[in-house]
Amino acid sequence: MKGLCLSVLTGLTTLSVLTQAPVLAAPAAKLVLRPSYGGAVLEGKIYVPGNDVLTGVWSGAGLSRLMKCVPRCAVVSSIPLKNTLFLSNSSSYRIALGGSFRMGQKISVTLRLRNQNILMTQATVTQP
Repeated sequence: MKGLCLSVLTGLTTLSVLTQAPVLAAPAAKLVLRPSYGGAVLEGKIYVPGNDVLTGVWSGAGLSRLMKCVPRCAVVSSIPLKNTLFLSNSSSYRIALGGSFRMGQKISVTLRLRNQNILMTQATVTQP
């Protein structure tokens, strides 16, 4: 256990104080896939502690693209993350996957962050 343990003896009583290094939460994602023209768009949220950058997305189903959609969608090389990124068909940033998808299908999705973290999750294909 990391930290410092101090003990102070006062009479017959021992007082112990334990300080522990802060525990950082791990990146997490809760995503679904909504079918779209020529593939599907990821919807849901991605959480990272602090600030980071999403630099890539892969799935076994097909090719993926990171997009910034303000005012029109354009492919970008990365998406900035500040704690939580919400993805939807109306958000500023979107992740599109190419390929064929069936309703209820579970797709493994791998997200790569700039600080070398890899986040693996599953997304279920839902109704458009």
